[in-house]
Amino acid sequence: MSSLNEPTVRPRTLAIASSAPLLVLANFTLPMTALPQTAASLGAGPTGPVWILGSIALGLSALLLVAGGLADDYGRRRVLVTGAGVLAVAEVVAAASPNIPVFVLARLVQGAAGAAVLAASLGIVGHAYPSGTRRLRATARYGAMIGLGTAVGPLLSGALAMVASWRAAYWLMAASALALAVVSARGLAESRSDVPRKLDVPGVVLLSLGVAALVAGVTEGRTGWTRPLVLGAFALGVVLLAAFVAAERRRAEPLLDLALFRRPMFLVSTGGALVVGVAVVGLLSYLPTVLQSVHGLTPLDTALLFAVWSGTSFLTSLPAGRIRLRASTRLATGLGLSAAGFCALLGVGTSLPLPLVVAGLAVSGVGSGLINSSITHLAIESVPAHRVSMGSGANNTARYIGSSLGAAGVAAVVGGLGPVAGTTVAVAGCVALTGVTALAALLVRPESGEAGHQRRARAMVAR
Repeated sequence: MSSLNEPTVRPRTLAIASSAPLLVLANFTLPMTALPQTAASLGAGPTGPVWILGSIALGLSALLLVAGGLADDYGRRRVLVTGAGVLAVAEVVAAASPNIPVFVLARLVQGAAGAAVLAASLGIVGHAYPSGTRRLRATARYGAMIGLGTAVGPLLSGALAMVASWRAAYWLMAASALALAVVSARGLAESRSDVPRKLDVPGVVLLSLGVAALVAGVTEGRTGWTRPLVLGAFALGVVLLAAFVAAERRRAEPLLDLALFRRPMFLVSTGGALVVGVAVVGLLSYLPTVLQSVHGLTPLDTALLFAVWSGTSFLTSLPAGRIRLRASTRLATGLGLSAAGFCALLGVGTSLPLPLVVAGLAVSGVGSGLINSSITHLAIESVPAHRVSMGSGANNTARYIGSSLGAAGVAAVVGGLGPVAGTTVAVAGCVALTGVTALAALLVRPESGEAGHQRRARAMVAR
């Protein structure tokens, strides 16, 4: 749209769209520091805390890619406004929940609505900033909001739980989501693909149910991996996802073009997001439990400690777009710094040398800032220009599936080996995984990445 070329429109578009990941990530992390109060208030049973933490990831993972496709084909602003409105309603239900089933259902809906908000908002940024240095800086600012949201959520929840109730945070989220819906409807221009496709109903159903079954199995698996419910969920997930791949290969207009996986930069984008979910988000989402149970920290103490990581991530992401490095190189550097920072946490299961832990979290926070800025850029740079929301959806799907797998894996290792040996093994595994992925990202050649893809995208649009 020509209106996007107006000097005042792009900054306004970026400001509104960048508030979306801030809201979604703050909401995603809300239960981390108020989990004991929430579980006690809702009468949670043995699996209740697991679902309090993990239910939103199920909704996000199942619908991110679907939401991205819908945003590209039917309007990115429309999907963003609808998602924010549904999110506001789901926040109200969570705030007023009388029991665990109602709260978990509300968080599932929040995840689905958050998927729409995330996929559409990054697509809006990609459309407003089609290429070049401005896109680099815009995606870096958008990525910075991921770190800021991760910092705000636990602090907000912990503070409100102390002065009022854990429910207060959800009332505040409801008001914020409603404000985002109103501002987006009034302040954003509509955009959609010039070549919209028919809705791939079989793909939507198979992918959503397959991912939901997989994440549900991972979530329930934290309380026992050999239970029939868990094994059945995994089996169902594998069957449905295999059917999804088979169906997509035969469709002329698939929900996810499987040919994208032959592009090195798309592999770096989605694979990097998966590893970030497993080794960074998964590890850091479980470490508060270790710090509180082993070292006796309070929820607010833990939130303040991890604000070092998330705050450093935010501050690093802001100027990252000005760094003269390819996005894949920035991703590799960020993964390497995350691995280096995590090395300081290897002994956190036995002792808590606070200066060392703070230093490790700060270094890994710098790494996460570079990761967020680069992976956000890669998500929309590695796909054709008219499918930017789909690229966002694919990237975030990988991230949130990875976070579920990572948190479950860390919990299983710590539960099996104990907090001392288990934490050391889990941290060492995450260090190794991020280090190997960093090396893989460095091997991607420039001509196979952004430059080559931009030429193919321009040619595709010209046709």
